[in-house]
Amino acid sequence: MRLTWILNARTQRRLLEGVELASNKRLIFVSHSSSDTWVAKQIAREIEDRGGTPFLDEAEIDAGADFEEDILEFLERAHELVVLLTPWALDRPYVWAELGAAWGRRIPIVALLLGITPGELQTRPGMPVLLKKRNLLQLNEIDKYLKELAARIAEH
Repeated sequence: MRLTWILNARTQRRLLEGVELASNKRLIFVSHSSSDTWVAKQIAREIEDRGGTPFLDEAEIDAGADFEEDILEFLERAHELVVLLTPWALDRPYVWAELGAAWGRRIPIVALLLGITPGELQTRPGMPVLLKKRNLLQLNEIDKYLKELAARIAEH
């Protein structure tokens, strides 16, 4: 039976505690703006289809839950972060906090762009260096990332 890719907060907590998660699963945090939830869910589905375990922050956390704690717990265990950068996401503080947490942990950060070009992003005032030094992929180039992800998963 295929693992359901949309997890509720209770299931995610069990995953975080290691009760249900095999040690070889690659955990991928999918950071996005709430305006981009549908697209982020498609990215998460593709990640799961390649054997990864995605986490969608605000889209997957139960109402009333301490979502900040859930986000931090998963970020502490994530092997990499995929961030969907759109004009809306650039104005969301949580997207930047999640990026900063991943950067501080030195885990791979994959930036997928939608509605903005790499040049526009890199010349935007106040853009942190942590993004300027990354390979930025247009969302239409996601197959390149997914192929590399599948190879990383196969290695473990």
